[in-house]
Amino acid sequence: MGEFDLIARYFTRPVRRAALGVGDDCALLAPAPGMQLAVSSDMLVEGRHFFADVDPEALGHKALAVNLSDLAACGARPLAFTLALSLPRVDEAWLAGFSRGLLALADAHGCELVGGDTTQGPLNLCITVFGEVPTGQALLRSGARPGDDLYVSGTLGDARLALEALLGHAPLPAEVLARARQRLERPTPRVALGQALRGIASSAMDLSDGLLGDLSHILKASGVGAYIDTHITSNLIAEKACLSGGNGHFDLEFIRQCTLAGGDDYELAFTAPLARRDAVAAASQASGTPVTRIGTVLAEPGLQLVDAWGQAVEHRYASFDHFR
Repeated sequence: MGEFDLIARYFTRPVRRAALGVGDDCALLAPAPGMQLAVSSDMLVEGRHFFADVDPEALGHKALAVNLSDLAACGARPLAFTLALSLPRVDEAWLAGFSRGLLALADAHGCELVGGDTTQGPLNLCITVFGEVPTGQALLRSGARPGDDLYVSGTLGDARLALEALLGHAPLPAEVLARARQRLERPTPRVALGQALRGIASSAMDLSDGLLGDLSHILKASGVGAYIDTHITSNLIAEKACLSGGNGHFDLEFIRQCTLAGGDDYELAFTAPLARRDAVAAASQASGTPVTRIGTVLAEPGLQLVDAWGQAVEHRYASFDHFR
């Protein structure tokens, strides 16, 4: 099978919203009047971002999910995406699974595949996603203000828990690993929540490299600090009941590492004024996405961690860095 046969069989579909999709040198997008384009790219590399034996359908899902998560953090509605795909060889069974997972998530969010590139080489996936957001209403990293509440969506740490188990560092019962692995390989982009938070959240970003590392970008961009209640964040790991007490064998330090610096959560961290708590709760309910208040924005730069008794917790948790 040649390159263009591959594209035609697995990745060519009619477009409904884009002016022009796969088949020409460029796709054509026409955002609605009063809208701005939101654009983001993410790359997934075998051995760095995923295991070689990962289910191709799950990989297709994740490849797009991590990009949709960026749109969610901006409060944007997905429009379209391009796919650049490097393959060591043409494996039709792999391509069928990958495209199935990719396009199922695309369809769920009304996001059309409109172009890209394929080549032979080490397995590498690069997606560029396009969304639209009303002019002036995009959620940014730079709007947090002292006194704002600090929130996260969903759960934290289960993807890191699965990674540690798959690397042989944290033995888990099969059923626990299966649930945690879903969070690692099939994250849920919080697109509906991001749009619901427009006009409510003062800042936002998605959590790809770990809560503390990603939050530091909001704090730097906004020129503020924050404190986080680590007792609350430690309870946000979905599998905590299996990890502590009873037959659990992981200590609090391990749970903190997973939840504070685990990475691959693809939840949203955001800030909002104290007076908007009811609005945040309404956005959470409208989007069907749980949110938890984990701390407060401070005027003094820096990040403070406290435990359940308000005592300082040493900040020694390093988030993921591609070059460290």
